[in-house]
Amino acid sequence: MTDVTLIKDVRELSADDLDIGYEHRAQISHGSSAPDAPLLHSDDPRLKTILRLLRRFGGVILSGPPGTSKSWLAGQVADKITEGHDDRRADIQFHASYQFEDFIEGYRPKEDASGFEPRDGVFLRLVREANKHPDTDYVIVIDELSRADVGRVFGEALTYIERSKRGQNFVLPSGKPCSIPLNLYLIATMNPLDRGVDEVDAAFERRFAKVDMPPRRDLLEELLNRNGFLDETVQRRLLGWFSKINARSAQTPAAAIGHAYFADVVDPETLQEVWDYQLKHHVERAFKYDPETRIEIMNGWADIFASPADQEVPTADETASP
Repeated sequence: MTDVTLIKDVRELSADDLDIGYEHRAQISHGSSAPDAPLLHSDDPRLKTILRLLRRFGGVILSGPPGTSKSWLAGQVADKITEGHDDRRADIQFHASYQFEDFIEGYRPKEDASGFEPRDGVFLRLVREANKHPDTDYVIVIDELSRADVGRVFGEALTYIERSKRGQNFVLPSGKPCSIPLNLYLIATMNPLDRGVDEVDAAFERRFAKVDMPPRRDLLEELLNRNGFLDETVQRRLLGWFSKINARSAQTPAAAIGHAYFADVVDPETLQEVWDYQLKHHVERAFKYDPETRIEIMNGWADIFASPADQEVPTADETASP
């Protein structure tokens, strides 16, 4: 006779227990890729421009290649709008499986597993709060906007986020009424090379302002000077290499890199680690079908650390800036 051990009082696992429930699918991130960077001053022209555009359009998209401080700037603007009150903002990262049910509303399992119930998404929760407090500003920061199907994620709300349609009532799929208030602002970031960019442009070009954020040599120089640990020659060569690879992005857009890659560089060792574990792979991918340029860029990096007697890479003045 087979010995059978009975297991009693087994608790069923819910979706939230498995980290696949509603709260876990809506990935929340604090909008900063450079948390140790200094705060923007109120008179900073970037801050003033984006705040002005938000007041006019209700939403702004920051568009640029990796490392151009899009997420950091979005977070800075959000902090300014909310005066540092985290309960008045939401930070979300879109991804390929992000859905309307995560963002607007959807049916989710009840805690007692007795069935399903409608539950507000991140966007709808903040919409309701903003409607309750019309004299207080709220903001949603969306990282990687182009990684999701924005038409599906926003649904009919896509029409009503337009500034001219704020305050108008529409009906959600659940039958609930909804109205997006003027005091709710949206800030989004995206990489212009993502596959979903065309869909984003078509959906948002009339609704939101778009701010280009290209790689900037002046910000890299400012960052390196603030860190203050690199040898003057190494820093000059790095700036020349940075200008050179970004000049190449005119023909190969995927080659562009931003200044924020170097935010944590404090000495030659940490600079080399940026190459070994990040930029080398970026260069190999960007110039996959152009081995001659790939070798030139890689040799240029090696020349940053060459002895003074060796030939240097071109400086920024000798290379067209992007």
